[in-house]
Amino acid sequence: MAEIHKKMLAEVKDKVVFHEALQRGLTYIDSVLERNVYPTDEALDNLNQFDESMPEEPSSAMDVIRKLDHYGSPATVAQIGGRYFGFVNGSVVPSGLSAKLLASFWDQNTAMYVISPIAAKLETVVQQWLKSLFGLPEQTVAGFVSGTSAANLCGLAAARFRVLKNQGWDINQRGFHGAPPIRIITSKEAHSTVIKALGLLGFGYNLIEFVETDSQGRIRADLIPELDDKSILILAAGNVNSGSFDNFSEICLTARKADAWIHIDGAFGLWASGTKKLSHLTRGIEQANSWAVDGHKTLNTPYDCGIVLCSDKEALTSALHMSAGYLVLSDTRDGMFYTPEMSRRARIIELWATLKYLGTVGIDQMVYEMHERAKQFAAELSGIDGFTVMNEVVFNQVIVVCESDSLTEKVLGFIQQDRVCWVGGSTWKGKKVIRISVCSWATTEQDVSVSVHSFKSCLDKALGKE
Repeated sequence: MAEIHKKMLAEVKDKVVFHEALQRGLTYIDSVLERNVYPTDEALDNLNQFDESMPEEPSSAMDVIRKLDHYGSPATVAQIGGRYFGFVNGSVVPSGLSAKLLASFWDQNTAMYVISPIAAKLETVVQQWLKSLFGLPEQTVAGFVSGTSAANLCGLAAARFRVLKNQGWDINQRGFHGAPPIRIITSKEAHSTVIKALGLLGFGYNLIEFVETDSQGRIRADLIPELDDKSILILAAGNVNSGSFDNFSEICLTARKADAWIHIDGAFGLWASGTKKLSHLTRGIEQANSWAVDGHKTLNTPYDCGIVLCSDKEALTSALHMSAGYLVLSDTRDGMFYTPEMSRRARIIELWATLKYLGTVGIDQMVYEMHERAKQFAAELSGIDGFTVMNEVVFNQVIVVCESDSLTEKVLGFIQQDRVCWVGGSTWKGKKVIRISVCSWATTEQDVSVSVHSFKSCLDKALGKE
């Protein structure tokens, strides 16, 4: 027996390193809600401790974990705490994080039922739950991917397949050369991941028919060009800056009459369907053909967790088709037919655990609480001379500006350096803005007030009042 085999077998049996990792993880959890949100300069400098040549000899598993924790934990961004408001990164609910820990020991590959029956079963169950929660057609199927970037790619690949197939063109067999044209229609404020997915699918940027938006970033229904059965219309449930929602009821009805394919990018906003007081925002989404949404944003599952939903099973599975003589297919669910990957970690485990833990009541309360904290943010900032809230806070996004672009950027830099909270910047309606995304179950009224105090202090500093 090789020495490395003996070493690993011994470490598996004595389990000391697993207990060590767990204890260090629990210690991290103890402090993450109160610590500085962004790593200190010292913590960032200490990342140089990882700069080394590839080791020649095996290391102690305990030494590996200790080094990772000692230099790695302080250099993490505390996005699972209550004062991270950047990039719509969600926190994690207890059951989801615990399930991911358990699933790490299982280390399942979800390609086929025969590889992981538990993953196939949970994917089947969660598919039903999501259809019910979002009010989608019964024939809808789901693929569990890394995030909305991949989900948009899958949904639009299904759209490409169906639009061409309806014109007698099988893209899997014949490719793009000589294919009938496809029209792509979307908002001028479509998310960059949508544009990226279109590029990967062979749709050039110059071919996209961009539509103007209103003052809140919603696509102008009256300016959408006449659609036909060669059209793919892409809408948004949650503008990445303002949080606004397109008018699905009106737009989808018209698009369906024209037999256009409708895809909805709902990365964080689709979860509004799960709240009684905000579900009006997503009214009409059931008329679409495909949807993309993240679990790791508003639902607060661990990273990474994305979902593509499609009412046309044949289009999705054909677009993501694969075959090989060694595959062992089942009469239930083989997950690889609903995603681009074959080998894929079982992210479904923590998604199931999160949905099971929260239930519809818990989802309603959690998501609506994020909306309440966003409204609080907007209200408190509006009460400070020097800040202007630019958007109607309909969901979880708040956009703030100062009196000039240069001052806005200066204040943003000071806020990030202050590390009390973390927010990002963006450009919206021709202005530099501070973008606040409330996307954590852990965010409290106190977290918002403390963060607003940091905003005020940093504005005073930028104006030379401190």
